[in-house]
Amino acid sequence: MWSRETNPVVFPAKPPETPIPRAEPGRLVRAVSRMDADNKLQFPSLPVTKEELLDWVYPMRREMQEILPGLFLGPYSSAMKSKLPILETQGVTHIVCVRQDIEANFIKPNFPHTFRYLVLDIADNPVENIIRFFPTTKEFIDSCLATGGKVLVHGNAGISRSAALVIAYLMETFGMKYREAFNHVQERRFCINPNVGFVHQLQEYEAIYLAKLTIKMMSPMQLGRSFSLQAGVAGSRKRSLEEDEDFGAMQDTFTAHLSHGNEPSGQGDGHESVATRHCCQEDGVVPNPKCSDFTLVAE
Repeated sequence: MWSRETNPVVFPAKPPETPIPRAEPGRLVRAVSRMDADNKLQFPSLPVTKEELLDWVYPMRREMQEILPGLFLGPYSSAMKSKLPILETQGVTHIVCVRQDIEANFIKPNFPHTFRYLVLDIADNPVENIIRFFPTTKEFIDSCLATGGKVLVHGNAGISRSAALVIAYLMETFGMKYREAFNHVQERRFCINPNVGFVHQLQEYEAIYLAKLTIKMMSPMQLGRSFSLQAGVAGSRKRSLEEDEDFGAMQDTFTAHLSHGNEPSGQGDGHESVATRHCCQEDGVVPNPKCSDFTLVAE
């Protein structure tokens, strides 16, 4: 006679729930830091300024200042037609002109046949996405400096938009944090003050450019292994969730089977898995012979 004591029905052990990963503050920064350490990103040192920094006085805000050798930051007034002799004396060859479309009538390239221009349509607004202009600006400045030229970056006042572009250039070129780059620029042009939206984007840009440079340095084999590991972790989570659902369905079916008076039959401990297999087949689920052996992939 069948009894629960002599023929217990054994269900496979339910696997522990795999927690769904959630975004954590600073997680991207930590991941990039590990990638940085593994691939040993190298950045050049800031060039030493030969000239002593001048004491800041208010009228200097209307002039351009040299932030790095060959890189100037200033207002639009430093690029007006009356300032052509000064630009030529300083050896400027390229100009980044930052303006919004509604400013195009009075902030415009004044010397298109003398200098090479990069004109950017950027609003001085906290919700403006200025990060999208960082790569283009860096490429333009790098190409200028690589050929021995000098470049002026200006907006309207040379305080917010143009300053943010120069700060981003220093960050990505020399591997600097936002505060370090900001201080370096402010020591040379004291009046800079990027709006709060630009500041937040500059702070986030550190992790972005580090990740971009790290991926660029990684070999195809390293990239393949990285993507394989990510795919494996995602696949294991999916399999664990599917097996968890199958286990719940098997329990429900077995409970319903007993409630209708259909007692499993078997003889001895050697047949205790027959009832389990019978219930799984009724529910249309083919039991996995290794269903009690789960491999958890730690993140």
